[in-house]
Amino acid sequence: MIRVKICVTAMLLLVASPSIAAGQPRVAIIIDDLGYQLEAGQRAIGLPGPIAFAVLPGTPRAVSLARWAHKNGKEVLLHLPLQANSDGDDDEPVGIDLDMSREAVGATFKVALNSVPHVVGVNSHRGSLLTRHPGHMQWLMEEIGARDDLFFVDSYTTAASVAMQIAGEAGVSAVRRDVFLDPDKSPETVARQFERMKRLARMRGFVVAIGHPYKATLELLEKELPKLSDQGIELVPISELVK
Repeated sequence: MIRVKICVTAMLLLVASPSIAAGQPRVAIIIDDLGYQLEAGQRAIGLPGPIAFAVLPGTPRAVSLARWAHKNGKEVLLHLPLQANSDGDDDEPVGIDLDMSREAVGATFKVALNSVPHVVGVNSHRGSLLTRHPGHMQWLMEEIGARDDLFFVDSYTTAASVAMQIAGEAGVSAVRRDVFLDPDKSPETVARQFERMKRLARMRGFVVAIGHPYKATLELLEKELPKLSDQGIELVPISELVK
């Protein structure tokens, strides 16, 4: 009886996966942390394919890079800073902290959203503390849900994140990051993580990967992204993988 239940569950998961149903593994890649460096940001936006770009609100180049990405047919995300476990990490111009009231969360989200044009979704910047707290995440999801067609990507900086659960309860379309392409900036790490991304895509049918506008990351993506199609993997916009 137990074995039958497991098989039925596995079949349901296969049917539910849009990637497996389509017959080809799919990968969506987000480049985070745009907004400070103009040259690195522009180089990133020049990457081939439907890469998404997550822009930090209130940063000096946020508007220009978001507009440039949109002009080049790329999806733009609001890279919303959420409080991390370490106070030293929370130094962005705009962000949401645990000491904020419901009204402050709403006001801060509005400021952040208005500072980045052409946003189609929101993904978390850091957030290893705040994404663990259902109350604040509920407030945030209410704000996201109040805007038509916005979705949420949990960057998943802690295994204790409740973001996906709260998003589901609030009726917000959401997906979780599977692979960090560059947990450090070494070319060897980026290459290893890129191969991991492809293996996981072939196993699961779809993968969400996040990288940053680091030199090693951009060099590898410039070289390897054009090869994905010949390797049987489809690069898709992040919006296509949001549940």
